[in-house]
Amino acid sequence: MAAITKERKAVAETDYVGRPLSWMERTLGAQGYRILKGLLTNPISVAGIVLLGFFLFVALAAPVLAPPVNADDPYQIPRDGYGSVPQPPGTPWNSHQPSIPFWWRAVTGHDQWVHVMGTASGQWDIYYGVVWGTRTALRVGVTITLIAAIAGITLGALSAFYGGAVDMLIMRVTDIFIAFPFLPATMTLAAVLTPLLGRGLYPAMIALTVFGWTIYARLLRSDILSVRQREYVLAAQVLGVNDARILLRHVLPNAIFPTLVVASMQIGSVVITFSALSFLGVGADVGYADWGQLLSFARAWMTNLSDYWYIIVYPGVSLVLFVLAWNLVGDALRDILDPRLHGSR
Repeated sequence: MAAITKERKAVAETDYVGRPLSWMERTLGAQGYRILKGLLTNPISVAGIVLLGFFLFVALAAPVLAPPVNADDPYQIPRDGYGSVPQPPGTPWNSHQPSIPFWWRAVTGHDQWVHVMGTASGQWDIYYGVVWGTRTALRVGVTITLIAAIAGITLGALSAFYGGAVDMLIMRVTDIFIAFPFLPATMTLAAVLTPLLGRGLYPAMIALTVFGWTIYARLLRSDILSVRQREYVLAAQVLGVNDARILLRHVLPNAIFPTLVVASMQIGSVVITFSALSFLGVGADVGYADWGQLLSFARAWMTNLSDYWYIIVYPGVSLVLFVLAWNLVGDALRDILDPRLHGSR
């Protein structure tokens, strides 16, 4: 018995040609290891991962990089008075100066805390908005995408697997949601929810989730329709395996990857749309650390960007790089998971 167990263990630790498997290969499995290896060896994905790592560092280190003025509401951007004219980077604080970070004197050699990136109209500090806005972007993008993907995957899987009346009902509901123009629909729903839930992130997040699940349902449905006709699925049905086990064990693992690729790329799109809602006044509350909110403060000065370039550049570049990072990782994932694209680039 011990000899049989030892032999099985030896087989499990080698691939189909007898090559010993590494610890990571045994832990992640063949598909997981292939994806990780592809991401770490693809220059495109490495660039995206480096950018994401930078944003994650800024989000985690936000209390150190930009100590909050109000510990109860750290996302509130501090303001230096109420003047309407933006101030350039390096302008000293005149009032309500936040705590000076411990690293400031060591890095700059100065004792006076300044507006590192200048101020927007209303004297909102751009540096605090960009740093704490990174947390907002990660929170909004990941949360909305995760909830919308779970809802879309669930409905798309049920629709494709059972077909018939279930498929007809779910897809017609999906068509109704798709018929609404996305940005006007989310803006309208967020405006309707704001009096009920109060001004803040949640009305816009709910609106983006309500109209964001359809892409996942449609995509997964088409993939499952092809997977469910394969031999191993039909064999499991003949053997009497229950539907839940077939769906979760045999169908979803072989159809989910294109949907996950789209989800990774949608995180950036969600953040852009949320920033647009904030810019239009139905997203984050006034003064809340959000890149779209910073761009909203700049709208009155966009015709004079030669002098006030910083009110657009810092939040705008942050938004562009954040979206680019997710798109690079998603694009590399698509190349790794779709064998038809191998060697096409």
